[in-house]
Amino acid sequence: MNKRLIAAVSGAALAPAFVVVLAGAASAHGYINSPPSRQAQCAQRTVQCGDIKYEPQSVEGPKGLRSCSGGNARFAELDNDALGWRATPVGRTATFRWTFTAAHRTSNWQYYIGNTLLKEVSGNDAQPPSTVSHTVNLGNVSGRQKLLAVWNIADTTNAFYACVDLQVG
Repeated sequence: MNKRLIAAVSGAALAPAFVVVLAGAASAHGYINSPPSRQAQCAQRTVQCGDIKYEPQSVEGPKGLRSCSGGNARFAELDNDALGWRATPVGRTATFRWTFTAAHRTSNWQYYIGNTLLKEVSGNDAQPPSTVSHTVNLGNVSGRQKLLAVWNIADTTNAFYACVDLQVG
């Protein structure tokens, strides 16, 4: 009987710790809201989209992908370049502002045009504040471009993805 009581008390004592760990992992979300990313355009109803309009912060997938949807079939419309995305006019540099609805410890942020990594910003394994901005040199590209931004999480195998359509020049 004592072994059962000890097991029950131990389980009850550890349960809150498991809830905190699981909630922390599941609640981290973020996206670029300025210039408006594709999911921000969906949320603002600038472009007609599916479920992403209700949760623009939820484009999460395994690290290392190069898709706007983060490999999430539920948000596949973000990968469709013909959907009518509005491109924001910018010069040779642009500042991207992330909004976090629940922060997660960060490895880094990465910014790509095509397969070219334009900038990587260390997250110092820390939780970001509710907003973070990065200024990115866009190099020698011009015209309409799709920039992929990736927020790599420090303590999971996942990342958050955001594509921003730009008119550079």
